[in-house]
Amino acid sequence: MWIAMSNTFLSIVQPLEYKKPIEHSGRDVLLVRSRREGDIEAVFPKAEVIANAGTDYKYRAYIDRSVVATTITQELLGIHYDNFKNSVTDRPLHDAYFNVWNSMHELQQPRYRQQDGQRSLLGDMMSGECEGGYGDFEDSTTEENCEDEHY
Repeated sequence: MWIAMSNTFLSIVQPLEYKKPIEHSGRDVLLVRSRREGDIEAVFPKAEVIANAGTDYKYRAYIDRSVVATTITQELLGIHYDNFKNSVTDRPLHDAYFNVWNSMHELQQPRYRQQDGQRSLLGDMMSGECEGGYGDFEDSTTEENCEDEHY
């Protein structure tokens, strides 16, 4: 499961070794992974983070499933923003999330297609022709900034 928070990005999976669950002293654990130093500790301050384990995620920690569930539940209960992208103040993280947002947008049936000379709404956003386009970090592209209020 990917967890995108305003200040951190985590990947949480059940750890497997040779397709069998790993047992850690009889504990029921999940493997919490991150690509950036400090992201795991930002959410799980007591985690024992392993770095450079030779995998695609540079940082990882085995954390009790109940601790992960409780902590992520508290994060969900603490949401007070009405626009996720605008809640991200870390520029590199914001840009990475925008790339994910854009990719997921492409999966959705586009409401405006570039056919018969019509411009696409996504193309306008990327080019900056839609107010608050991608290049404007302070007021990133949101549905409120584009012509169609239901974007």
